[in-house]
Amino acid sequence: MTFLSFLVLLAIAYMLWRIMDQLPDVVFRLSEIQRDIAEIRRSQASSSPDGGAG
Repeated sequence: MTFLSFLVLLAIAYMLWRIMDQLPDVVFRLSEIQRDIAEIRRSQASSSPDGGAG
């Protein structure tokens, strides 16, 4: 049972390591998506005749 617990702990540590390894890329992609959405909203607000108030 101790060996099985050790293997489970190793698997959890590996998964956490992989997630932490990918976090900077995920944060960068999310910031790029947020920037693109803000740019689309700005272009829609400037192109609408009422200034985007509706």
